[in-house]
Amino acid sequence: MTSTPKIWHATVLTLFPEMFPGPLGVSLAGKALASGLWALEARDIRDSATDRHRSVDDTPAGGGPGMVLRADVLAAAIDAADSAPERQKDRPKDRPRLLMSPRGRPLTQSRVAELAAGPGPMIVCGRFEGIDQRAIEARGLEEVSVGDYVLSGGEVAAMALIDACVRLLPGVMGKVASGADESFSHGLLEYPQYTRPQEFEGRPIPEILLSGDHARVAAWRQAEAEALTKARRPDLWAARQAQTRPAQTRPVQTRPGQKRPKNTTEG
Repeated sequence: MTSTPKIWHATVLTLFPEMFPGPLGVSLAGKALASGLWALEARDIRDSATDRHRSVDDTPAGGGPGMVLRADVLAAAIDAADSAPERQKDRPKDRPRLLMSPRGRPLTQSRVAELAAGPGPMIVCGRFEGIDQRAIEARGLEEVSVGDYVLSGGEVAAMALIDACVRLLPGVMGKVASGADESFSHGLLEYPQYTRPQEFEGRPIPEILLSGDHARVAAWRQAEAEALTKARRPDLWAARQAQTRPAQTRPVQTRPGQKRPKNTTEG
């Protein structure tokens, strides 16, 4: 008997569940969501508040501006999401628990691929000045950043992360190769793209792309991708160079008075 494959399931904990699916409900992600290729659940953190005002925040310990999301409320929201009966079988408890945070590790295409290959994450969207550190530690939240800037909350960042993952799920993109030549897939930015008309405002399509010589086209695209990466993202270029640099051969050690082997060369 063949078991039904489990679909990728994203759970978002937020103070504004009405923001979802938002952009995730249209285009590729939206079509895939409607087709059942993935699932989205937006849960209101306020549902775990214990007072009649549904309070979720309080003033920072030690003083300072703004408010902080309480550890007890957020932890209860996380626990409730893990123990909810609906679709329980489709939500493994060992799934990644992410917190969208500007102090987190930068989100990379390789991390996106890892998340897309898993069961789907639980994503916490912060607000205010931040969330109580004890909730991060007690519930094992992995802090993730989508850039060196600050948003009003984690919802937009969560949408970006989910969209990046969903487009890699089987059956979402039209061609499997569509994701293979994109920026960051091989540590490089993507090469320039062109289409009709053949000439636009005096700018023609590079002749090599119209040559029909697939080998030359591939070489041109590789060279363009390398040049763009080197110029615009020297950090990526340096990392790629470090990965592709051949390991140096250590010189053969000899004792005093011992001759080196004739065919030995130093790296």
